[in-house]
Formats: sequence, structure tokens, C-alpha cells
Amino acid sequence: MIRFLVNFWVAVAAGAIALPAVAQPYPSKPIRLIVPFPPGGGNDIVARVINIKLPALLGQNLIVDNRAGAGGNLGAELAAKAPADGYTLFIANNSLTTNLSLYAKLPYDPFRDFAPIALGATSPNMIVVHPALPAHNVKDLIALARAKPGEMTFATPGPGTPTHLAGELFRARTGIDVLTVHYKGAGPLMVDQIGGHVMVSFTAPIVSKPYVDSGKLRAIAITTEKRWSGMPNLPSVAESGYPGFDVFAWFAFFAPANTPRDIITRLAADIAKVQQMPEIKERLATQGIETGATGTPEALAAFLRKDFELWDKLIKQQGIRVE
Repeated sequence: MIRFLVNFWVAVAAGAIALPAVAQPYPSKPIRLIVPFPPGGGNDIVARVINIKLPALLGQNLIVDNRAGAGGNLGAELAAKAPADGYTLFIANNSLTTNLSLYAKLPYDPFRDFAPIALGATSPNMIVVHPALPAHNVKDLIALARAKPGEMTFATPGPGTPTHLAGELFRARTGIDVLTVHYKGAGPLMVDQIGGHVMVSFTAPIVSKPYVDSGKLRAIAITTEKRWSGMPNLPSVAESGYPGFDVFAWFAFFAPANTPRDIITRLAADIAKVQQMPEIKERLATQGIETGATGTPEALAAFLRKDFELWDKLIKQQGIRVE
């Protein structure tokens, strides 16, 4: 018997006998999280805050990889073509569904090429105006716009951005005629709006709230259906006469399509645990971002389809294109 065992292990060492492979439990190495925008934006903030606690639950490091360009399309394409083994994840925002309608052609399909995992966080938009504009609520703003069609300036941080589309939806729902002015980013937009060169913008709280607090700008409404906890006295567009108006930025986690179901389930459960941690909630709240129940990957998939249908209809109706 001893001689048999000795001969057996000698044969194994020589490669004459192959032992059955034992699958390593997931994850067994660091995981890459692709962020399709530069550092400092909403996607990057959510990714890095979630990354404070998620590695401890996974037992592996999560490496944030910023791959910015083409309105999020470069990072999305990279993620879509990555191996479906759970070691490449992707955090997307509204552009994942809107770009399908904004661009003539995409190198990926947001519904076919990604496996939804979890809705990570959301952030409202605010309608802010320059103090010189005599508008203190939505009713005032609409009245002023209707009094001088095509003259009131609506500023955006760029064509096709979530806040630009929020403004376009507001235009469509209210029937006002305004002059849209595009900037290359929220920073230049804020400089010009504070200077009085443009009167109105739809912005994320992280961008405009400091100026609202200092009196340099005035917030007149929040774009989510319910009021935002960060400014509970600020009414919503919905309660200002336009029920059903519910627009917000969202940040969600995905994996390449065909990633094993057990891995998706594990990641969704761990992300949900991180979301409920008081430290994580507090850190995101300081940036105007809120966590919430993620639901299931199936719920996220249904949410994406509904989001796409809303913006696809608007983009076609308004003739919006990005090249």
C-alpha cells in the first residue's frame, strides 16, 4: 500500500495522472470596477464610497478604474467586452439608457451586453436661477418664460447630459420656449450663471447647493417626485403643478452579460449590505446622493427598460442628437 501511494504521487508529479481541478470560491483575486467618467463625478463618488466597505465583505480588493470618454461610451464598451467571470464590474448612470437614443451607433447594447446587479444610489436635480430673475417658484418661472418666448436662457453642462435631458423634459411638460446654452461641464456653467450670463439651470446638488446656501443662486424646485431630505423646504416640480415629474440621476452596478448567476446574486447582496451602513449613507448624503433598497437584479432590469422608454420618447420628440 505504501509503495502504491508513493508511486501514485510520483506519477502525479510527473504529470502522468491528472488530478481533478478544484474550483476556487469567488472571488479569489481582486475585482476591477470600471467607472466610465473622470474622478470627482457622481459615478466616481459612489464607486469610491461603496469601495470603503465592499472589499471586506468580498474578501478581495476592488480596484476603481476610471475610463472616461465619449459620454461614458468608452468605459461601457470596455466593460461589455470583458470576460464574464465576475472580475470586471461596471458602474453606469443614466447615460447607459439615454446614449442608445442620443448616438447614431454604439459599440455595445445596454440591454444585451450587461447583467444588472444593483441600483447603487440616486441623486435629485435642482432647478436653480440667478437671483436677478424674479422667479421664486415653478409657477413664476413658467410665467416669465411664456411672457418672452425664446429669450430665457437655460444652461446645461453639455448636450445629452442627464441634467440637459431633465431640462428638456421640463420644457416638454410645461410647453415653454427657452434658449438652451450648452457648456463643457458643470464648472464653467456655474461660473457663468453666478455672473448672470445665463438665468436657469438644472443641476446636481453637489454642484449648485453651495452657491444656493451662500445666496449666489436661488433654488426653486427639486426634480424628484418627493422632496429631498437635503433641502426639505424646497418643493418638487410634481407638487408645483406637474404630477408625475420624477427625474433623478442614478448609479447602478453591472457585470458583463452571461456572468454566472451565483456571482450576480452574491454581489447584489453584498452591495445591499454596504448601502445600509450608516457611515456609507452619511458620506453619500454629504454629496447630495442617497442610497436605498436595491431590489433584485430583475427589478433593476425593469427599471432600465422604463428609463429607456421615457428618454427615448423625449429624445426623438425633441430631435436631440450627440455626435
